[in-house]
Amino acid sequence: MGKKVKKEAEPPPKDVFDPLTIESKKAATVVLMLNSPEEEVLAKACEAIYRFALKGEENKATLLELGAVEPLTKLLTHEDKIVRRNATMIFGILASNNDVKKLLRELDVMNSVIAQLAPEEEVVIHEFASLCLANMSAEYTSKVQILEHGGLEPLVRLLASPDPDVKKNSVECIYNLTQDFQCRAALQELNAIPPILDLLKSEYPVIQLLALKTLGIITNDKEARTTLRDNQGVDHLIKILETKELNDLHIEALSVIANCLEDMDTLVLIQQTGGLKKLLSFAENSTIPDIQKNAAKAITKAAYDPENRKLFHEQEVEKCLVALLGSENDGTKIAASQAISAMCENTGSKEFFNNQGIPQLIVLLKSDSEEVREAASLALANLTTCHPANAKAVAEADGVDPLVNILSSRRDGAVANAATVLANVAMQEPLRAGLQSHGVTSALLGPLRSANTVVQSKAALTVAATACDVEARTELRNSGGLEPLVELLRSKNDEVRRHASWAVMVCANDELTAVELCKLGALDILEEVNLSVSRKNKFSEAAYNKLLNNNLSLKYSLTGYLSSSNIISDGFYDYGRINPGTKLLPLKDLCLQEPSDQRAVLLVNSKSSDVSPPPSTEDKSSDVGYGRSISSSSSFRRASKEKTKKNSYHFSTGFGSPTEEKSEPPSGRNTALSKGTTKERGSSLLPTER
Repeated sequence: MGKKVKKEAEPPPKDVFDPLTIESKKAATVVLMLNSPEEEVLAKACEAIYRFALKGEENKATLLELGAVEPLTKLLTHEDKIVRRNATMIFGILASNNDVKKLLRELDVMNSVIAQLAPEEEVVIHEFASLCLANMSAEYTSKVQILEHGGLEPLVRLLASPDPDVKKNSVECIYNLTQDFQCRAALQELNAIPPILDLLKSEYPVIQLLALKTLGIITNDKEARTTLRDNQGVDHLIKILETKELNDLHIEALSVIANCLEDMDTLVLIQQTGGLKKLLSFAENSTIPDIQKNAAKAITKAAYDPENRKLFHEQEVEKCLVALLGSENDGTKIAASQAISAMCENTGSKEFFNNQGIPQLIVLLKSDSEEVREAASLALANLTTCHPANAKAVAEADGVDPLVNILSSRRDGAVANAATVLANVAMQEPLRAGLQSHGVTSALLGPLRSANTVVQSKAALTVAATACDVEARTELRNSGGLEPLVELLRSKNDEVRRHASWAVMVCANDELTAVELCKLGALDILEEVNLSVSRKNKFSEAAYNKLLNNNLSLKYSLTGYLSSSNIISDGFYDYGRINPGTKLLPLKDLCLQEPSDQRAVLLVNSKSSDVSPPPSTEDKSSDVGYGRSISSSSSFRRASKEKTKKNSYHFSTGFGSPTEEKSEPPSGRNTALSKGTTKERGSSLLPTER
């Protein structure tokens, strides 16, 4: 046989490029490869970029600067599965960078990412696509885009994925989305609560925690709470609380339970299964402050419902709350105080706190934390309102001093609460007498000048309660408290105006204060207020009348009459009728006026005059002596001096009275009478009835 000749290999076609292996050490070079039409090059370039991005935030920023994001977005829809998978993995990592997120929103790639969640895709694609959405969903605009592109449904479906990373990313994204109320409504339609509850059984704490956080938000809606109860969700939550090994989940579990307790049916269910006692015992005995705080918050939320309060009272929730007041943690103290405030709506609870609770709350009034002081003062305000026994307990437990100190707090809520408690204490006469020694009146000056309407209202109410005593009114007048009180009469807030009117009415019980209030313009303001149907109130009308009754000269000039209870005394004078809005000059100023042809001012003065009667029968000298013509009753009634030693008279001015001045000039004065005639008529003392 002939020798075989080795056949030579055929040379490659001339139009085919010889394979080239390139080893690149520059990210910029690899980014350029993303525009290659070759699938193998694209896959390897994506793989290299993924490893580069994993190394840190700086590398992510570098890829953004090199322009890698835009060509990568096109690869999300590539026909080759490996290229598509690798591109998705890159975006899962890159989307944690804020600048990348912004660019992705501008490029509108959300639809392409959501498409990667399709059931037929690989688990690894699900993992990184859901990771990308979880990172993106932290911002509001992205949330809207995810919802608009139908991303919520596949995310809910992936909660049942066998892969824990997919579950974690999906529930995290859903948690972020639930911050929006539209998403919560959509979740209810998708029946998302059962698969979220299933995540509580996961062996991974991070998944359990995210599930609880999500439930904590969506159970703010009543329908979601009902769904959770129907799916035995409460049992899952109670079991978590009973398991010590899951103590890192207890805080979030309590947040969900707090929402559930707002429903009466859920509360009854927990109570019937013994869960309520377990909850209270757990809250009282736990050593973790945040757990105690959340337990108290749960009670607070539920206690806003009357039936819930009744159930709590039956379970002696008050004992738990008093115990929590003794916590070393400020957050727990605040939460317990707020829970007591809510429970105060129950009469039985109010009575319980009389002996246990009020002393502890007074201790909290002295706390260094302003938040604690505010919460404690709120609880005391609710405890003492319409409950004299509790108000007395506050006073007996030395609570007045710390309450007075809080009136100078920077927190408006604390000031308003403290003022309310002091007003409640002052409502009782035996307790009111002791308030003045604590400087309550002077401490109210700041709150009266506050810009906060609630503080203004409560401060005015406290003035109304404390100013029933002469000493309090005197101190208020001497310390300059009347001026801010009068200013509150102008308030546009109905409650402020009402309480300020009440306080003015009380303060006007003595003449000195009433005169000072009139000088400050209280009468004019009240007159204006009472002309308005929408602004006037019973207290404004009563205050106006009270001021007039303590200034009978003004009342007579304004109204033209005195009632049978108005007893005039020395110093009363009849100026004549004045128009509304016209100020009545004091007697001292009238004496300084030059004589005129206006009718004399009629003065009541029962005391003996040290000045001898003018020798002349002419009235001119009298006019000059007083400036304006002033007729004194004592000058004409010396013969009946013994009968007029008393300091009060029922007085009428006869012909010169305001009611008989049928036609008056604009000044409101009768100018047609001669001095002699006026003097003769003005000196008469007649019965009150005109």
